[in-house]
Order: sequence, then C-alpha cells, then structure tokens
Amino acid sequence: MAKIASDQAKPNGVLWIIPGAEVAYLAPLDVRKIPGVGKVTEQNLHALGIRKIGDLAKYDEQFLKSRFGKWGLALAGKARGLDAGGWYDGEIGASSEAKSVSHEHTYNQDTAVQSALEATLARLSEMVGRRLREGHLHARTVQLKLRYSDFTTITRAHSLERPTQIDTEIFENIRALFRKNWKAGSTVRLLGVQASSFVDEGAQLDLLPEDQHDRWKHALAAADRLRDKYGESAVSLATGMKARFRERVHENPADLPGKRPSGSSD
Repeated sequence: MAKIASDQAKPNGVLWIIPGAEVAYLAPLDVRKIPGVGKVTEQNLHALGIRKIGDLAKYDEQFLKSRFGKWGLALAGKARGLDAGGWYDGEIGASSEAKSVSHEHTYNQDTAVQSALEATLARLSEMVGRRLREGHLHARTVQLKLRYSDFTTITRAHSLERPTQIDTEIFENIRALFRKNWKAGSTVRLLGVQASSFVDEGAQLDLLPEDQHDRWKHALAAADRLRDKYGESAVSLATGMKARFRERVHENPADLPGKRPSGSSD
C-alpha cells in the first residue's frame, strides 16, 4: 500500500489511505499499479478479463494459484491491500538469509570523468563492505552495475579466489571490472556495486597475509564505530573522499529485520 500510495502521489504529494479503506481505494486502479505486475502479467490478467484491481480481488485464491502459481497467491493478497508475503509458505523472513548486498548511486548530472566515477565506486564499495561486516558475512562474488546516459545498462560479475568483507578488496575488483568494461569517454548515469555468494565468518579464508588482514580488520572496525557516531561520511577511502551522497540500501541489506544470519544476535 505504501508503494502504491507513493506512486500515486508523485511528484510532491502526500496520500493518506485510511486503515480499513484499502480495498475500496485499490478497486478502481489498473492492475498494472500493483507492485511487481509487469507487461506480461498484465496481458495475462487482461486475457482473463481482469483489468482493475477490484476485478482481481473477486477471484478465488486457489484459482489464481492454479493460473499463476505462488505469484497468484501474492496477487490475491495485494489486491486486498494485504502483505503478499502472507500468501507464501512460512513466516516472512523466518528462514531466509541475505542473498546479496548492493548499493547504487544515480548522478544528478551524468558524468564521463573517470576519477569521479571511480570515487563513486570506492564509496559504494565501502557501503557494501560495512553491510557485510554488520551481517558477519564474506562475499565470494562482486558485481558492477553500469548505466549510461542512454539508459543502456550492463552488469559484470567477478568471482573472488577467497571471500572478503574488506572495502579495499571489494573496490579493487570492482574498479578492475569498471576499467575493463567502461567505454572511455561515455557519460554514465548510474553506478552500482553488489556482493553475493556469502559464506559465514568462520568459514572465510583470508585474502591477505594474516598480519595485514588483521590490521585491515581492526582499522575497518574502528572506522565503523566512527561512522556510527559521526555519520557515514566521517571516514572514507582516499579514492572515495570526493564522492558524497546519501546512503541507500538495496536488495536485502544485512541489517534488515528478519535477514540476519542464523545464530547472530540483535
């Protein structure tokens, strides 16, 4: 409901849906307004004569399941303004762990300045590294997301020899992917850094010699404490110091409620 209300109130409005009035509010809206309903699902719903959310709400849950699988159960919930997760087996987030951690930045003005682009990647790598440490996770895979001014978007991933949660290791690999895949001189609209393929902290194999790894581990722990106290921009890699933007969390952040690794404490 929050997502739909936000979309309906754009660009600068505020929309308050009174509790209990969700079904009535949703009924006249096109089914495409439901988060997650794309062009293909919309066409399939239209083929059934379902064009408005109110039309969808009239259908039996089991019928929708027979046509769309578990997504049909989610649609049944969404059409009534209820949490779609409730239509899946099990409690939301009860047995699921973080699949990936990623951060993105969209430029207010597209840029082709390599130093600025790499500064952004350094900052994003720091954000991802911190989330990994918060979740006591080490990532085996890092991925670059690169979107040009014409909205052409590419993603490139690299599997590490050994998992890491160290900012500099993430950045070095992301920068290598960037330099290999960026069309020099082309203006960039968005950059993203993602880490995935997690292993538990106890299973992690050091990328660096033990003494060097320990120094980085202690330094980053101190940096995280400073960020907790003074804000995310309090400490940064030298390369990332020129990149300043508000932090955004995407795709199962490590500290999202219900997403902590099993055995960790709040």
